[in-house]
Amino acid sequence: MKGVYIMKETDSITERVQVVKLGEPNYPELLAEIRRPPKQLFYIGRLEMLKAMCVAVVGSRTTTLYGRNVATQIGRRLAQQGATVVSGMALGIDSCAHRGALEAKGNTAAVFGCGVDRCYPPENQKLKSRLEEGGLVLSEYPPGTAPNRYNFPERNRIISGLCLMTIVVQARNRSGALITAEQAADQGREVMAVPGNIDSQYNLGNNKLIKEGAMPIISIDDILEPLGLNRADERRAKETLSDTEFEIFSMLSQRGEMSIDEICMCLGKKPAYVNPILSVMEMKGFTYSALGKVFLANI
Repeated sequence: MKGVYIMKETDSITERVQVVKLGEPNYPELLAEIRRPPKQLFYIGRLEMLKAMCVAVVGSRTTTLYGRNVATQIGRRLAQQGATVVSGMALGIDSCAHRGALEAKGNTAAVFGCGVDRCYPPENQKLKSRLEEGGLVLSEYPPGTAPNRYNFPERNRIISGLCLMTIVVQARNRSGALITAEQAADQGREVMAVPGNIDSQYNLGNNKLIKEGAMPIISIDDILEPLGLNRADERRAKETLSDTEFEIFSMLSQRGEMSIDEICMCLGKKPAYVNPILSVMEMKGFTYSALGKVFLANI
């Protein structure tokens, strides 16, 4: 049975902190399977979202615009499919993954290396508030615990332990995200990584993971098949889309992604004709665009 953990110096945040213990019905099932599962979890928010399929999205604090965009897209896509996006609320990739899930009005959970009444890093206070209101923040450390450096490698086993899959978006060679990926592999969970430029220090870690056997993410759709999440349904597309829209849908189904120029060439139409159609398809939820490409959405 879950209880409420209250410190002597009671404040509004601490009064909201609840605790679930190992062996109790609400304790996350996957986390209970790992070596050294936390004996208790302190949390603020909706613990029940951990009953859904959970996927970790992690990476370095120092990133590129490309890495941040990809993390946001992955967080958004997973949330749209009903998965819970789990990360550590660090600056960089973690924060982008959380924000992507929140933008999709989906589930996302942050695992802290300090008490859940603390905000680390302090720059993420606004994000923490959003997670408390619509998501979940949790920690094995009691309220009041400072963000000590040695807590974070321990915290990472919880991030991977909650999840069926860990996705590394962008990581330097000594990034803590690599610890999370290693722990995920040790726990028998799937590890995927986004390939990056071989001449960039920001991608040494994720490229190394691919070299060592992690599954590369060539398009965002790649994350869905191993999780058993379905791509856009063709029957629904036929019922919903116009003839031209369905033609574009079919092309994207076969190719996975296309540039607007490629779509125009295949249709024999100019961009002025095609762009409004793509905008309508995106509003209907069948496509999305990023980095000059058009992709089939997963609905």
